[in-house]
Amino acid sequence: MQHRRGARAGLDQLAEAGDGLTGHRVDAVRAHLLTMLGDRAAARDAYLTAARRTLSVPEQRYLESRAAALG
Repeated sequence: MQHRRGARAGLDQLAEAGDGLTGHRVDAVRAHLLTMLGDRAAARDAYLTAARRTLSVPEQRYLESRAAALG
């Protein structure tokens, strides 16, 4: 993914990859890209999904804090 193409291009690439990409980090990337696009509700949901999927408590807390910051 190239940052210069923008958040929408990144989300499109994630969608194209489909089930080929899995895990909490993919959800966190999706959340970040959605935040860049201003879709706070979808970003919050993606951060919370990422938090549920990780086994790391510190990472879970971080992702939950990102979600909380979005309202």
